[in-house]
Amino acid sequence: MSAPAPSALPAESRRAAPDSTYGDARPPVTPPDLLVPLLSRPVAIFGGGVSGRAVRSLLGAFGAHGEIFDEKPGVGTARSFTADTAAAHALVVFSPGFAPEHAWLRTAHAAGCTCLGELDFASLFWRGRVIAVTGTNGKTTLAEFLAHALIAAGEDAYAVGNIGFPFSRLIAFKRDPDEGAIAVCEVSSFQAETLQHFRADATLWTNFAEDHLERHPGLEAYFAAKWNLVARTAAGGIFVGTSVQRFAHQFGRALPPAGGVSSEDAPPDPQLEGTVFAQYPQRENFLLAEAWWRHEGRPAAGLYAAARSFRLGQHRLTRIGDFRGISFWNDSKATNFHAVEAALAAFPGPVHLIAGGRSKGGDLGAFIRRIAPKIRHAWLIGETRAPLAAACATHRIPHTVCGSLEEAVRGAYAAAGPGDHIVLSPAFASFDMFRSYADRGDQFEKLVNNLGTTSTFQ
Repeated sequence: MSAPAPSALPAESRRAAPDSTYGDARPPVTPPDLLVPLLSRPVAIFGGGVSGRAVRSLLGAFGAHGEIFDEKPGVGTARSFTADTAAAHALVVFSPGFAPEHAWLRTAHAAGCTCLGELDFASLFWRGRVIAVTGTNGKTTLAEFLAHALIAAGEDAYAVGNIGFPFSRLIAFKRDPDEGAIAVCEVSSFQAETLQHFRADATLWTNFAEDHLERHPGLEAYFAAKWNLVARTAAGGIFVGTSVQRFAHQFGRALPPAGGVSSEDAPPDPQLEGTVFAQYPQRENFLLAEAWWRHEGRPAAGLYAAARSFRLGQHRLTRIGDFRGISFWNDSKATNFHAVEAALAAFPGPVHLIAGGRSKGGDLGAFIRRIAPKIRHAWLIGETRAPLAAACATHRIPHTVCGSLEEAVRGAYAAAGPGDHIVLSPAFASFDMFRSYADRGDQFEKLVNNLGTTSTFQ
């Protein structure tokens, strides 16, 4: 089971440089005492994607050996993990794509193996501070922004984790992390639910909404997975947005009184005009960052200055082109209902929406009902195009079922008129048709950029 390909780490956050930065003089990594007795045998690494490869690099940094197991052909040492195989290993490190109930993990546990998620494994080596960032949406941007702001303030800071740059990779490159370094670590629910050793000095939880119900058995279980991160955060270090507070109350979870941040419906902040944080949903990210920044006693002026120089990563509701007075927007990173609703709220009127992909669970009918007033026409792609079409019909939304992204772009362009907006905001995972959300967004941008030169679009 390979992890999906990540988006590129922003240059200002990519402080873990290639090996050439350190040359041959890099200090060796010293494994923590907890791991030493487990390293006499090869470490089994579940998943040959970005996380698995990072674990193997870290193991190599202190002379240990790792064997990758992946269900995809040609990716790892083997495509299966049996009881006989498990007997050859004392430690298993698994990628976030492996759910706790995965058959391989059950086999490993039954054989007496110690099983750690990649994030947990890497955290055992880290001596610096950890600022964890989670949320249904916004966590990547917030992690990137905090790292950007800290670096601008002269700190030795790194954006790592679910952001696409595994914690293990940072340690393998940096080799000797000191106590002054700060890891701003994006943590997904997939990573949080199995944490055993990871500890955070602070956790910033942006928001909470329906998502990942293909993995978690319900909304409360999804919340509980993220709460496992809160339970591993130092006292006084919890900062959560308004929606998180609502669901904590609903699910009977007690938050520290000082940890609540009023992140919704905040009045305009003149100091944020002209920045990416001027409006919701990005405004919510800034408010969480500001709460932690002030708690640290850092001058607010530094955070506002960082906001003015910060730029969003790719595939986050970005205007990518205008043809015949029609604007095109790439929001491919919107892989859940909440993200799409936030994107549509940015437009004054209905849009041509390109949506669809691989289902992550959730109440599809309720989602379509909520966004119906914001859709002029829906262009539906991927595995969910048929149920999306049924929901659109129920709520009387004009829609077209498309066999490809190109067909959707072509159809939307032909139907739209001057002043209209065509928005790729899929609401679903990309893995039915694309390698990743980044691949989906890249292909969309290529199609849009070809509008003026490809005759099929004329």
